[in-house]
Amino acid sequence: MDRIFTNLNIALDAILANTLRSILTALGIIFGVAAVITMLAIGEGAEAEILRQIELVGVNNIEIKPVVEQSEEELSEEGIITESKRYSKGLDLRDAQGIARILPTARAISPEVVIESNVISGGRRRSCKLIGVETAFFEVSNIPLRYGQMFSTEHMERQEPVCIIGSGMAKKLFPGERPLGNKIKVGSQWLTIIGVSQTLNITEKAQENLGIRDYNMDIYAPISTVLSRFRDRAKLKEAEGFFDDEEPKKDPNYHQLDRLVVQIDQSEFLASSAEVISRMLQRKHNDVVDFEVIIPQQLLEQQQRTKDIFNLVLSAIAGISLLVGGIGIMNIMLASVLERTKEIGTRLAIGAKKKDIITQFLFEALLISLSGGIIGVLLGLLASFLVSQFAGIETIVSPIAIIISFGFASATGLIFGLSPAQKAAEKNPVESLRYE
Repeated sequence: MDRIFTNLNIALDAILANTLRSILTALGIIFGVAAVITMLAIGEGAEAEILRQIELVGVNNIEIKPVVEQSEEELSEEGIITESKRYSKGLDLRDAQGIARILPTARAISPEVVIESNVISGGRRRSCKLIGVETAFFEVSNIPLRYGQMFSTEHMERQEPVCIIGSGMAKKLFPGERPLGNKIKVGSQWLTIIGVSQTLNITEKAQENLGIRDYNMDIYAPISTVLSRFRDRAKLKEAEGFFDDEEPKKDPNYHQLDRLVVQIDQSEFLASSAEVISRMLQRKHNDVVDFEVIIPQQLLEQQQRTKDIFNLVLSAIAGISLLVGGIGIMNIMLASVLERTKEIGTRLAIGAKKKDIITQFLFEALLISLSGGIIGVLLGLLASFLVSQFAGIETIVSPIAIIISFGFASATGLIFGLSPAQKAAEKNPVESLRYE
């Protein structure tokens, strides 16, 4: 044990005697470890973000969005332009009922109607989105209630003027209060609050990538209530307001529903179920493809694959940095062995064994790499913070990332320091003492 501490002290003295050279030697390790830390932090952050987004869109969901069909114009032989357009009733509740009948893999179906409106409460007025939903919406969208109750069958059948509001809207309209039982005026209708939804962590990036809104600021009412008391585009084909010539201003959106989400039992049935839904809707819509079928999970999986490629590139950069750092350690150690030939000869002459020389130079390589590892970890933490703050990319530094980084740094020092150490131990004591 004394020999080990003696060799460690000799190695430490040698490093401190050439501090600048030791720091330059460790640069490759420093940047390599920093790259590993940053890469793993970005990977962990990306994975956490993907999982949150999957929770937001719901597991095994198929999303159907209406598309306003573009009119087509045909030019006849006489040069007369005629408009050619097939009739389509648009996306409506009958489509949801049809999917429920023919699709055995459907676990739940959630139709939605979105109305831009204003809400008034206690002298406060602000813009809002009134969402007409069924009870299945909250399960499909993973939106639990914070307190209150869900819509009942009675609420739906009687088209009662009740609502559930998002946590963000509750804070805006009723700061510091429990809004249950209070009435709010949405548009021209008064609605009674029966529940408040749980706060959801929805980032701007998630809203942009997934095309979702901020659920925390929504007001939810039974879809039957919204269609009967507010607006039903399946019955009302013309918007309010007229042109100067008193011709009605037509609403280009003829769809009764603004969104339809179908939750599938198992993920392996997503693609086949989406194809069945698409064919059924096309047939019911008179071969007019005025809808879009989206599988959010596939989009997220593609996003994950893109991030995995990015992480692979970062891993390659980190590996190259560590390789360069290891080669740098080996080169400097070989030069150090040459410079200290007489010192090696002296130690061998006074009784040091070959394993002592090997241990000494391995300690030097290991201390340099571990020092570089510590600096690299600190630099990696700083880089992860800067990436999160200025690039808007979420980063999570886990303890395993630090352990892996130190493992790489230690292995690099040992592997690339072994050859110089063996070369030093193999020197002839007599020739070494004569070396000038």
